[in-house]
Amino acid sequence: MPLRVEPEATFRSALAAADRPLAGMWVCSGSPLVAELCAGSGLDWLLIDAEHSPNGLESILSQLQAVHGYPVQVLVRPPVNDTVVIKQYLDLGVQNLLVPMVNSVADAEAAVAATRYPPEGVRGVGSALARAARWNRIPDYLARAAETVSVTVQIESTMAVEAVEDILAVEGVDAIFVGPSDLAASLGLLGQQEHPDVRAAVEHCIAAASAAGKPAGVNAFSETTARHYLTAGVSFVLVGADVALLARGSEELADRYIPSAGPAGPAGPTASTSAGPAGPSGESY
Repeated sequence: MPLRVEPEATFRSALAAADRPLAGMWVCSGSPLVAELCAGSGLDWLLIDAEHSPNGLESILSQLQAVHGYPVQVLVRPPVNDTVVIKQYLDLGVQNLLVPMVNSVADAEAAVAATRYPPEGVRGVGSALARAARWNRIPDYLARAAETVSVTVQIESTMAVEAVEDILAVEGVDAIFVGPSDLAASLGLLGQQEHPDVRAAVEHCIAAASAAGKPAGVNAFSETTARHYLTAGVSFVLVGADVALLARGSEELADRYIPSAGPAGPAGPTASTSAGPAGPSGESY
């Protein structure tokens, strides 16, 4: 007789149950081994990224399997707000989506509709073939599917900031996540995530979410910036990335053991050109 299983609790549920902001990190390497290492870190959540990272369906599936069983929430960011892509992610077993570049109510509604079966949405029905339903081993999956999925939308343009109150009001949007890097670019301040205008826009979104009774998150690799936004009221924050930790850590080792003035190595005249373990201030998504 087949096993009957239950889906994991969603990020929506974790945020609602939390008595403090949830801290997480990006998982961008595409490696299941690295994802599993990060899952055991003690952080609250991981974001597997497919927008700016080399992740396809197979690698996302492998990472979901690698981190399963660890006490960590897992979100996945698709490369685009697309109905077919989201359908494929959900069928893989992705339960928590971070949808990029949501600039309007229509974008938010499309993201939510992609996660709902008709008549509430447009998700294609293939549960018997899909890991999402554990191949029909989750009882009543079709009727319960919406409750097994959380939708966080990314606010990362001036258009999105102007529409944030209306986006927050869309039924099915569980949280917003502000991306200061693209927001800075949209404001004509490329690479200036700490600019007062960028901070003001982020804080406006945090306040709007609070007024709407929904969680807001932000990306902040700098500890000073992260703590600033935590004080401002964010419910969740991304504070690092696997690839950045490896890059900065390996550069620190090179700085420690290779003289800064010496014979040319295979990489060029000097082997020590890093910005140090903390990384440059603009290092964020």
